[in-house]
Amino acid sequence: MADTPWGSTATPSPRPASPTHTPSKSSTRDSPHPEDDLTTTEETPLLSPDEREDDDDEDANDRPSRSQAVWSLLHSLGGRRSAAAEEHRGKLKRRWPSVIALLLLCAAVVIIMILGFLVPEAVQEYTNQAVVFQPTGLRFESFNPDGVAVRVEGDFTMDASKVQRKSVRDFGRFGTWIAKEVESGESSVEVALPDYGNAVIGTAIIPPIKVSIRNGRTTHIKLVANLHPGSMDGVRDIANDWITGKLGALRLQGKANVPLKSGIIHLGTQKIEEALVFEGNAIPALPEYKIARLNVHEVDLPGTGTGMAADVSLVVVNDYPLDIMIPPLGFGILVGNCMPSDPYIMVADAETSFLHIAPYRDLELNVSGIVRQLPEALTTACPGSKKSPLDLLVGDYIHGDDTTIYVRGSDSPSLDTPKWITDLMADITVPVPFPGRTFEGLVRNFSLTDVHFHLPGFFAEPDSPEARPRISAKIKALVGLPEEMNFPLAVDRVRAETDVFYKDKKLGNLDLSKWQAANSTRTEAHDDDAPGLLVESEVKEAPLEITDEDVFSEVVQALLFGNKTVMLSVKADVDVEMATSLGMFKVRRIPAQGVVPVKRKDGGKGGLAHLAPKVGGLRILDTTESSLTLEALVNFTNPTDYSATVPYADINLLTNGTVLGHVTARDIKVKPGNNTNVVVQAVWDPLSASGEEGRAVGRELLSQYISGFNTTLTLRTHANTIPAQPALGRALADLPLKLPTPRLHNPSSGDDDDDNDSPDDKAPHFIRSATMHLLTSTATFTLLSPLSTTTLYITHLNATAYYHSHPVGRIVHDCTFPVPPGGPATSPRLPVQWSIGGVGYDAVKRALGGRLKLGAKAEVGVRVGRWEEEVWFLGKGIGAGIRL
Repeated sequence: MADTPWGSTATPSPRPASPTHTPSKSSTRDSPHPEDDLTTTEETPLLSPDEREDDDDEDANDRPSRSQAVWSLLHSLGGRRSAAAEEHRGKLKRRWPSVIALLLLCAAVVIIMILGFLVPEAVQEYTNQAVVFQPTGLRFESFNPDGVAVRVEGDFTMDASKVQRKSVRDFGRFGTWIAKEVESGESSVEVALPDYGNAVIGTAIIPPIKVSIRNGRTTHIKLVANLHPGSMDGVRDIANDWITGKLGALRLQGKANVPLKSGIIHLGTQKIEEALVFEGNAIPALPEYKIARLNVHEVDLPGTGTGMAADVSLVVVNDYPLDIMIPPLGFGILVGNCMPSDPYIMVADAETSFLHIAPYRDLELNVSGIVRQLPEALTTACPGSKKSPLDLLVGDYIHGDDTTIYVRGSDSPSLDTPKWITDLMADITVPVPFPGRTFEGLVRNFSLTDVHFHLPGFFAEPDSPEARPRISAKIKALVGLPEEMNFPLAVDRVRAETDVFYKDKKLGNLDLSKWQAANSTRTEAHDDDAPGLLVESEVKEAPLEITDEDVFSEVVQALLFGNKTVMLSVKADVDVEMATSLGMFKVRRIPAQGVVPVKRKDGGKGGLAHLAPKVGGLRILDTTESSLTLEALVNFTNPTDYSATVPYADINLLTNGTVLGHVTARDIKVKPGNNTNVVVQAVWDPLSASGEEGRAVGRELLSQYISGFNTTLTLRTHANTIPAQPALGRALADLPLKLPTPRLHNPSSGDDDDDNDSPDDKAPHFIRSATMHLLTSTATFTLLSPLSTTTLYITHLNATAYYHSHPVGRIVHDCTFPVPPGGPATSPRLPVQWSIGGVGYDAVKRALGGRLKLGAKAEVGVRVGRWEEEVWFLGKGIGAGIRL
């Protein structure tokens, strides 16, 4: 605005720079100091007279006017002397002082002519280097309909010590000592732009000025110049090139008609043309500023409802001696569009009140802007993108990146503002960097409740979307509101891209890319907490991608074996759909961070033992020659507050590291706490799982089991535990679970013949009691089948009974007999080969009619359906009744 009338003729700011000065050949005389004439607004009126004073003494271009004045002076003086001579011829000798004075005056005039006209180059060099002008004040007196009145104050000095060449320095000091001072009349200075079609950007009317040009003398200057704007197109073109960084250099062409005189000598009106070039640091930049305060709030709009207002306080650095009262101004606030070539989008109207700029004092600027509605172009997705211009703008801001808004002049809110100012501002758009801010810690509390895990089904393909585990949960987040946001808003929907971390190591990604319904409640400030927004949303089956198996294994181990709550950190970019007074709009990629504590009900004690798995209700469903398919009911405890749905899971069954079979679970729903009667299936097939070695290990386990030994089985996951998620199975494989071998069947018979060494012995005893018949050399056994629904067959038996390690007798039987399910069963009479004469046989005879506790070792062939196996049996404390 102000550059048009005074930017090139009164601005003090370029004074540190040294613009390149190129005198015009069309000039009628060389300006002694064109830089000070046209470079800055204060200097043009001030230095022109100064230069013209030098010109009185030294400038050759003034030769016609000044020579005429001198010759007239000489002619008049000469005429007077001739008349006096004729009247007083006799007195001539007595008037030598007058003659000497006349000769001295003529010599002085000749010297001035030589200084001013015969050696202009030296005068110009002296003037350019010796002139010092220090502005002390620049005040805009008033804005008028056709321009502005500017009061300029400054100190003018000729400092010969700044002149480099001694001959020029001495010559200039001598010449200016003679001339003493220079005075200009009222003049008009016109400034044009040669590179912009010679457009005239302004005209200044400069009042008369008189300055002393003697070395070391200081003249304090005060003047009021009237500045009138010129071509708005030229100013606009310069401003746009400057703003976009295309203005590498600026050429100005100044023209002026200046009447000059030195003392009583009138030098005439001089036509001056000077060219100035500004480049580099001589071209000022936009002043620095900082945002002191920003307050965004609702405002009632007459007749249109509710809008949004933004009150901004800026502190602008002022390094200039400006003193100006700026009238109220109006602005349009615009933002960038999808493409740089697209027109800017108008989003708000802003205005300022009367503003006083004081010299060298930072400016406190208060601006009020109103957003009446969000333009459709602002919220519409850009072509080929899912982001709108609003997304791009807000995204940069909330991620701490500087954004750019654009300010363009518009109609002033005051009728006192001259129209030429608003016309000038309306043609200029200024980009204003707007510093972003990071929103770390924006989410103060983040929690997941009612968490439910959904594992993928059997038929899901690995690495497919269906293969990912999914999470359903209720999410609560307390979002801290920035202090500048003082307007009501409601969150209707949310979605996010979430990364999950454990101890700063990434565990995986939680895909919340689908919009989820949400509701929000504003919380007021209390204590040290700022206002916040409590956002609640229910997430349904959000996919979880585990990206690091080792980290996942750490989490599970910490959860099952650790004694502390497992803390998972969550980092997310959140999209929010909000309802405000301006309507519904989306804000994308808001950074959010929180911590999710994964707690255990037992406080982290007990490890896997707290699962307390118990197997019961086992029955055989199918058999092959090498395998048994069983069904069982499992009870266990979930130590977490989270539930899960397991469509399919397969777990290996091992002992001592050898795989003997596997357990399969289908369509299981796991809830927090106790889970009872969970149906699973197990396949016992050591041969298929581990070959002959596996079969031998399986046989050994079965033999120990039916003999009442304490045996355990190990459950361990594998890559195909969840076929669609091999990583999950591999991660859990490092966490094997050992459990006691399930008791297949052990009913209480209440039979007195059931004599065990310990009443607390609950181990399965395949042989519960026996009856020996001495006369027939036979024995019968009461057998306990380990099966509850399927008949077990004994295919052969090779057994030896002992009494305190002494053999009693041996039974070898190759005929198959059944052991029915459901309770104790009595075997047929089996032939006994007594160990006659042995200690054991003698003990049997002594116990005739009573009972005797015996031990037994046996090789037993068993068959269930098509499955057959040979096992060994070792029994002790078997109560045997001795009969004849």
